[in-house]
Order: sequence, then C-alpha cells, then structure tokens
Amino acid sequence: MSQQDPWIPIEPDWEAILEKYPNPIQALAEMRTPAPVIRQAYNPAHCEGLTQRFIEKDLMYDQDRHYNNPSVVPTERIDIGTSLGNRGNSPEDFFSHAEETHALFETLFDGYDNPVSTLYENLARLAPGKRIVTAYEPDGRRYGPAIFRIHYGGASYSPHFDSVRWRENRVNYEVYRFEHQLAGILCFQNSEIEGETAQSILHRCLWQPEIAHHITDNTFHQYAAENNIENVQVDLEVGDLYFFNTRCIHEVPGIKGKSPRTVLAIFIGYSPDDDEVFVWA
Repeated sequence: MSQQDPWIPIEPDWEAILEKYPNPIQALAEMRTPAPVIRQAYNPAHCEGLTQRFIEKDLMYDQDRHYNNPSVVPTERIDIGTSLGNRGNSPEDFFSHAEETHALFETLFDGYDNPVSTLYENLARLAPGKRIVTAYEPDGRRYGPAIFRIHYGGASYSPHFDSVRWRENRVNYEVYRFEHQLAGILCFQNSEIEGETAQSILHRCLWQPEIAHHITDNTFHQYAAENNIENVQVDLEVGDLYFFNTRCIHEVPGIKGKSPRTVLAIFIGYSPDDDEVFVWA
C-alpha cells in the first residue's frame, strides 16, 4: 500500500468494516487501516453501573473523593485484572494472579452484560475462521482474560509501542510465538474537561530497531514531522470499542478531569497460519 493511500479508521459497525475488509485482522496486521471502530459495542449504562460496583467493592477509588483530595490515590493507574507487562518477570506470581482474576470475573459482572464477552465476540468478527481463546501455556496455565485500566490525575502515554516479542522479549511465554500483536480497547469512562477527552493517537509508523532511540529519547514527534508520518486520532464515547496494531507507534494525552479514564483492554496474538488467536492482558 502506498503511503499516499487514505489511512483512516473504519466505522461505525461491522457491516462497514467487513464490506471494506473481509479479513479485518489481516488488514490491521498489514497496517492497511489504523483501526476498526465499533460504536456502542457495549451498553453505556452498564459501564456506569459496573463502575459504581467497582467502587463499592474497593477495586477502584471513588472519583469524587479523589478529585477533592488527590492524595488519597497513591498511583496514577489502578488495574482490575492481571498484567503480563507488570507481573511477567515472575511466572509463578503472574499465573497465580491470573487465576484470581478468572475467579473475580466469574461473578463481577452479574446482572450486567459481560464486557469481557463483548470484547471476545467482537474479536471473533475481526478474525473470521479463527478460534478465539484466552492465552494458555502448554501445561494448561491460563493468562488473565482482560484488564480494566483506570487512570487518575491526567495519566498519559507518550509515543510508544507494545510487543511481547520486540519490546519485552518474553521468550519463555507461549504468546511470544505469534507474528503479530494487536489490542482491543473498550471505552468504559472518559476523563473530560470542557468537552475535551483523552483519546488515542495512532501514527502510521511500525516500530523498527532504527527508530528505537526516537522512542527512548522522546524525539518521535520531531522524527514524524521530518518524515511526514501521518497520524489519526481515535475519538471514543463510553461503550465504543476499537482494535489496533500495537507495533504501530501510539500515544494517549492526559486530561485531568474529575472522572478517571477507564478502559477494558486486551492484547491479541495473531499469525495468519495459526488456527488460534490468543487473548491476554
């Protein structure tokens, strides 16, 4: 594909996405589109109800209390779930915590549509003909199925990429086998100030070793300007879902609104010749 071809998200639903790309996961892997976007994939009212449940169960901080006294939150991010990035250096700790997450998620969504199931069902449409499974090791140990990331105090992500192969080099985990790593993000709550929200910015640039220093030196914006690398902003409302290639350089600006920015996220392992698509967090 020429760099001059339009590089825009495909939305608002699967009818539009599949009309453009009958095999959308391969289009993502090849960077032919920055993101399939499914509007209102999940009921916004259920996002609100589950957020209140998370507060009542002490899984996240009350946003009003935090806004009035930021010192009650000792960190900018709280996870509900098991992060391979944070816990993967200790496989024993990682897989033990993942089983706790599976147990928690068995009842956490009772009375509401299951948002993890929503992610998996939409991923099945992204990857037609593939089996969608929570990642597992040959001995049966399971990874976490998904993760809620709750960001307080204007937490942001500068230009970066995510990869268990190219960044974390986790050769001792089964997810390393996949040629491509993607992500799915369901917007659960926006942080907002005067109508402005923190949204994802995707750059039309796959990470390569020769640009690594622009990431670590925080000079990627200059590099992108000098090389005419285009970008798109993915604007999401509560209940919206999108998928993207995590080797694509991406960033999220910070917005210090009253409400924390909350997403339900998954990582996705995909290889064209593999019958299974792995999901983890």
